[in-house]
Amino acid sequence: MGQPNVLVVLSDQQRPDSCGVYGQRLPVTPRLDALAAVGTAFDQAFTVQPVCGPSRAAIQTGLYPTTTGCWRNGIALPPGTETLADMLGALGYQTGYVGKWHLASNRGRHLPLDRPPARFERRPVPPERRGGYRDVWVAADALEHTSGATSGHVYDETGDRVELHGYRVDALTDIALDRLDRFDEDRPFLLFVSFLEPHHQNNRLRTIGPEGWAANFRSFDRPGDLPSWWGDWRWNYAEYLACCASIDANLGRLVDHLDRNGRLDNTVVVFTSDHGSHFRTRNLEYKRSPHDASIRVPLVISGPGFGSGERRADFATNLDLVPTLIVAAGGDDPSLDGRPLQTADGAPDEVLVQISESQIGRALRTPTHTYAAKSPTRNPLAGHLRPAADRYVGTHLYDNRADPHQLRNLIDDLSSVDLRRELATRLAERIYAVEGGRADVT
Repeated sequence: MGQPNVLVVLSDQQRPDSCGVYGQRLPVTPRLDALAAVGTAFDQAFTVQPVCGPSRAAIQTGLYPTTTGCWRNGIALPPGTETLADMLGALGYQTGYVGKWHLASNRGRHLPLDRPPARFERRPVPPERRGGYRDVWVAADALEHTSGATSGHVYDETGDRVELHGYRVDALTDIALDRLDRFDEDRPFLLFVSFLEPHHQNNRLRTIGPEGWAANFRSFDRPGDLPSWWGDWRWNYAEYLACCASIDANLGRLVDHLDRNGRLDNTVVVFTSDHGSHFRTRNLEYKRSPHDASIRVPLVISGPGFGSGERRADFATNLDLVPTLIVAAGGDDPSLDGRPLQTADGAPDEVLVQISESQIGRALRTPTHTYAAKSPTRNPLAGHLRPAADRYVGTHLYDNRADPHQLRNLIDDLSSVDLRRELATRLAERIYAVEGGRADVT
């Protein structure tokens, strides 16, 4: 059948337990569940940076955020960075992007010398800042600043405004369907569709689902990591599930369109998210922490190369998407920081997580434990100003088998001293292997 098409659907701030395939009792994601039934669901998928821009840089490049230099929000992909779109374009693919980008602007203090300030949050993203997406582009760098849940705009290939009518997820899907029909049927395509939902609307500090949909999910089961006395999940979670249901319905629209046009059987479909959400239970916002609520993401892949109804328990990260899709397209493994997910070969036995903005932090997620540490600086802005530190002090230690909801922090438990020392050593080794600098971790 030749090279497969590629459709990537990315949600923002979505927890795996919002999805039926990962245990959600309510009918939130029937279309994703159906894809998992004919594809592969990854039960241990993680982001390597639980904040939007750095995670998206990892997704687009297959490299750690400290490698690309996109270690916090507000640092654009540097010129010349090779991306998923560049690599698939070199293999003959048409490339297109719809939705939230978040990788074009340089802002804030202490920018790298080679990246002068440039603000595109409310302006069209110029072609040289689109990460190699050359055939289709209908997007905004900061979608939350150019639109609300039910109105707003993005910018098209020529920089002209495209108005969004109706619920934002629906409107972006309308655009994606239109652009699918514009691709040349004689060449394979990559279409990357990036939704803002179920991320909270920044100026409202709450998630906003389609009108009336939250009523369908008010009988939700409270996830075990969300304490009854803390956070904002009580008035947000039903709306959050409504957002996830809308994304799922629109995933179904995209899949059905490909099916009607005879393209689905030769299309690799990827669904994932950039990070999770702890609903302000672990810090004062929604992510930027080492907890599974922040770093675990849904990941389902269907299509050529991905088996029928397979469940995978090996570690996967957002670094793996580039090599996976390059190999699916017939290319060689580009030997980046991730690995092809067609098999479990080469699966890591631990994941290094880099955390910025809330702290200068690092975490090691193993099958059995999570160990996290941060720089002891007293400067509350340090996580916005520096990508790394030469010293980290342990802040969290969880036994993920005995305490899967990570409710008991063992960092000061005297019986865990040897374990803490062992994990601190392993974390220091991973930092050195990935970042190239030696760090003292205690």
